[in-house]
Amino acid sequence: MKKLEVLAPAGDLERVKMAVAYGADAVYLSGPGYGMRPAGRMGEDQVAAAADWCHSHGAKIYITCNTNPNDEQMDGLPAYLGYLSEIGADAVIVGDIGVMFQCKKHIPHIPIHMSTQTGVLNSAAATALWELGARRVIPARELSLAQLAEMRRRCPAELELEVFVHGSMCVSFSGRCLLSNYFTGRDVNSGNCAQPCRWRYALMEERMPGRYFPIREDEGGSYILNSHDMCLIDHIGEICEAGACSLKIEGRTKSAYYVATVTNAYRHAADAAAAGEELEAVWRDEVYHTSHRPYSTGFYYGQPGQHPEGSDYYVGSDFIAVVERCDGEGRALVEQRNKFAPGEELELIGPDGQPPVRFVCGELCDEDGFPLAVANRPQQKVWLRLPRVTPPLSILRRRRSGEGSLFRRQQP
Repeated sequence: MKKLEVLAPAGDLERVKMAVAYGADAVYLSGPGYGMRPAGRMGEDQVAAAADWCHSHGAKIYITCNTNPNDEQMDGLPAYLGYLSEIGADAVIVGDIGVMFQCKKHIPHIPIHMSTQTGVLNSAAATALWELGARRVIPARELSLAQLAEMRRRCPAELELEVFVHGSMCVSFSGRCLLSNYFTGRDVNSGNCAQPCRWRYALMEERMPGRYFPIREDEGGSYILNSHDMCLIDHIGEICEAGACSLKIEGRTKSAYYVATVTNAYRHAADAAAAGEELEAVWRDEVYHTSHRPYSTGFYYGQPGQHPEGSDYYVGSDFIAVVERCDGEGRALVEQRNKFAPGEELELIGPDGQPPVRFVCGELCDEDGFPLAVANRPQQKVWLRLPRVTPPLSILRRRRSGEGSLFRRQQP
């Protein structure tokens, strides 16, 4: 099989570095405007630094311009596109036809990728966008695998298809929701979703103010808005056979730990698919170490289903620290992210392709070499000995006990 692009999300420079270190071929992110995730927007200096980092490490950078701007917002777009050209953006992700034509006018040398927000469900729409100048289309997430394969068969061979394979799913078609606008005045299509589909609702009768009645569908409660998360880690070979060229991971507002762990898993999955091999269980297991709702295969093999247990997230491991440097004997300086102490069982995972290894944490010292009973200050610099030599940006984590039964493999 052909080599698949692993496309990772990033909301700041740390996440960019984690994505690239753990195997992303490309990173997508938002600059200070025109991106659908305000919490994940980066300043101009950060975006320029991210572009430099990606290019110096052999990766590409795609910038999101996927809001649906009004005329007033469109006035500032030409200058912004000029800035993206200056920093060397490798592609612009666009959801609006007007924005698309502004890109063709002002930055014709930068490829245009049509966002899933465009809602492309058929080959006619995909081909029309190709003829208008799009290099790549990200189809609507509501397509099945068979429909994706048929789209690939009918579209021009030069048109690339990028698909989501992991992360949160919206309850509305291609993200076109108005609940947030209605309840909070925050415009979804301008990137300001308040995620009211995650709220817990109750009824209140007007003559009984302050008395709340839970909305129930069955003994588990109400779950019509509780979507599963998508996880295609077991089906990357089939995605490739269907004609996709890029595997997109959702999560521009997720943590650096999430970006590293999930990118690492899909890097191994993509490489295994390209080699015609089964993915080793140790790498498949990585997607269960991040915060997530129960997994499903999205719409690829039928309806994804709902999550009747509630809107809670499951977490398999806690992010403990990130390695800044490590000497030839495994003595490492790490930056703390969660409290830990000598005697605890930790796990080391790195961007070097080696499987995770568990070890018991030994003596801790502060940056000046004085012993520590516990590392309990945020971003505290700590010396400790690791079970092997490991590169910078390696991760220490602590597995949570009693969570394994919550993680269930979803069959198509």
